[in-house]
Parts: sequence; structure tokens; C-alpha cells
Amino acid sequence: MTTLCFDYGNTRRKFAVFQHSSLLEVDVLEDGGAEEIKLVLEKFKPQRTILSSVVDHDPEIESILSNSSAFHKLSHLSKFPFTVPVGRPETMGADRIALAAAMVKFHPGKNNLVIGLGTAVTYNFINKYNEFLGGSISPGMEMRFRALKDYTAKLPLVNKDWNFPLIGYDTRTNILSGVILGMAKEIDGTIDAYSEKYGNFNVVLTGGDCTYFALHLKNPIFADPDFLYKGLYAISEYNN
Repeated sequence: MTTLCFDYGNTRRKFAVFQHSSLLEVDVLEDGGAEEIKLVLEKFKPQRTILSSVVDHDPEIESILSNSSAFHKLSHLSKFPFTVPVGRPETMGADRIALAAAMVKFHPGKNNLVIGLGTAVTYNFINKYNEFLGGSISPGMEMRFRALKDYTAKLPLVNKDWNFPLIGYDTRTNILSGVILGMAKEIDGTIDAYSEKYGNFNVVLTGGDCTYFALHLKNPIFADPDFLYKGLYAISEYNN
């Protein structure tokens, strides 16, 4: 059984290939348009597909996926292995739903915090009763770099880099230290706040930028860049 999990995020469109429950590969789509999707389907010939999208994608994509596989579009109407006892489920981002599903799949019956590091940073808390209570959202790394460029007269746009000192020696390294170490302290502080309220719990760091932060955190965490896709696969199985 081959399953393709498509993730249309704010910055990139990607997909993951699962053979049964094993993740085989993750790849980036050039534009995620209808013609590219047809090529991907022809290559992998999946029996099941699932789409998580937080952008306004071409609706033809859903028709193509439906005609070639058992297709599921992730939304608040999907069936989940968790409940949402507070707030409005219809306002939950598809990416956060997938992360919550992955936590319940791999750490059931425990308090869990999953932190997604992408265009935005999302903190998502699922308690030991498998209830998704919500969390918080803050600007992601590239958004912070761009804000420094766009809202000042002379600061440059800096590209992310893991190699920088605590004390920056020029404008570029000052910005790298400020953004990346500042975010690391934010993440640690948020984990500490949850710890004061809930005691012991699992923390998973995921998303494309997680490798930039794992070494800078004092709190113990699991780092898994592909955790969202594992959640999408779990939801696909749960809805089929």
C-alpha cells in the first residue's frame, strides 16, 4: 500500500511517500500545480493520498487526486484520534491538526507539546486524555529576518545559517545571534511555562527549521523534521 501525503505550506509545497507505515522519502514540489501532481502520481502510483493545505491551491488538484486514488482532504471535518474540547475546530490550521495526530499516534495517553518551526512557530499541546487544547503562534525564523530588513532603513536581509557566535562581530552575525538564539530562548521559556503547569511531558520539535534550534535548547526534546507527514499518514489511515 503506497500513500502520498501532500503538504501545501505558506513557503513550500512538499510531499512524502509512505510504503505501508514506512516513510520512504520526502520531496519538494516546484509549484504544486495540476500538471506536476499528475507526474508525481504517475511515478508513485499511490493507492491513497491526503492533502494538507494552508494556502489557496488550485481546486483541480483535488479532482486529480480523487480520480487516481482513495483521496482525503484534511479539514476540521476529518476524523481525528483526538478531541478538541475548547475553541473552534474549524479555525485550526491543517498543519497543526497533523502535528496533533502524530503526537497521539506516537505518544498516546501522555501530555505532549509539539513545536512546529516553519513560516510561523506553532506550539500545540495535547493532554494525556488525547485532547488538543491549542497553544500559541509566533513569527518563524525567516519572517523575523525579513521583518528586520523591511522595517528598518539599513539592516540587510540575512540568510539562515547554523554557524554564528553568541556575540556577533558584524551586522550579519548580530542578526543571526539575535534571531536564532532569541527564538531558542523563546522556545525554552514556553516549554518551562508548560512544565510549571503540567509537570513532565514529551516535547517534539519539527519542521524545516528544527535543526537550527535543537542544539541551542536546554530542555530535552525529540527532533523529527518529518513529524507532520507521519501525522498526515496517521489521519489518512484513520479516515480510510
